[in-house]
Amino acid sequence: MNTQTNPQQIAIAGAGLLGRLLAWRLRLLGHEITLFEAGKLQPDSNTTRAAAFTAAGMIAPLSEAVVSDANVYRMGQFALQRWPEWLNDLPYNKTELFFAKGSLLVAHPQDESELQQFESELNFVVPECRNYQRLSSRDIQNLEPDLSPQFMRGLLLQEEGHLHNREFLQQLSNELLRLDVKVRENTPVETEPQTIHSDAGAEKFDLVIDCRGLGAKTQLKKLRGVRGETLHVETSEIHLHRPVRLMHPRYQLYVVPKPNNRFIIGATQIESEDRSPVTLQSSLELGSALYTLSPAFAEARIIEMDTNLRPAFMDNLPKIFCKPGLIIANGLFRHGYLLAPAVVEQVLAQVACNQHILFPDLLQASISG
Repeated sequence: MNTQTNPQQIAIAGAGLLGRLLAWRLRLLGHEITLFEAGKLQPDSNTTRAAAFTAAGMIAPLSEAVVSDANVYRMGQFALQRWPEWLNDLPYNKTELFFAKGSLLVAHPQDESELQQFESELNFVVPECRNYQRLSSRDIQNLEPDLSPQFMRGLLLQEEGHLHNREFLQQLSNELLRLDVKVRENTPVETEPQTIHSDAGAEKFDLVIDCRGLGAKTQLKKLRGVRGETLHVETSEIHLHRPVRLMHPRYQLYVVPKPNNRFIIGATQIESEDRSPVTLQSSLELGSALYTLSPAFAEARIIEMDTNLRPAFMDNLPKIFCKPGLIIANGLFRHGYLLAPAVVEQVLAQVACNQHILFPDLLQASISG
């Protein structure tokens, strides 16, 4: 562990992706960390879980830049570099967690204009990017032989990857306990500078970092929840080496391979804070679109249907608010694993009073949210 000459007593509110990563990196720097979580560190399917558990774990800077901006692309490039470095710091990590094999975009012949539109928008948002390749039907079959042969055109986005996120969160939980991070489960809190408020009363710290996601809505008035739904299936009849996105005029389905012959399928983005189960319409759309990628998915077993709310601001970009004794980091939206490394590194710089601003667009002048 790298120790600092002036270790601080730091409280972190929220044990989602940001909270865990910050607890880990700050503990490695020698700080004393207390991590507060409203639920459990390893929640089950019957309890509210952080969006990081529902996510597919894609690191897709090119795909997301098209629907956001060039800053997302650059922060995503940073993530592709940082994730392998961080994972190397996990002891006893014998399972491959990060894959940098790119992602594949395909479209049905009648929807190939969607691929052309995507390429046009990518060149407009990130004109310096050349890390993608146009594919023929033969190219697609060479990359992913188990996909349906109907796809005539595709794009390989070489500068993308994916992470086995649930396996990573489990390993990170174990590492936090090994490093003697104090974990306070089932403890919802409110935050203010240098103070955590819970049912046990007020506790003082040198610094409080608030990563509560939607739990911070009372403080961040412009924060909202965006509903997302995912379908988890299991089959040994098909193998994919990388995430596949199906471009469609109405929705974009993604399929991400996971361990033990599992796949996560997602597409929905609904302006609602409803946490109820997946709707019949969504399940039908996800399932039918999945079948068109490969008929072999018809025999896949549905092992989970999940919903969650992603914390987001109006521009769908993350923000960091700072005042003496309090740092608030929030708003990862659907970009959790893509943008978390940039947010974490900027918060670490703020904790260290480092005047070098890595990602200036993340820092906000006002804490009003």
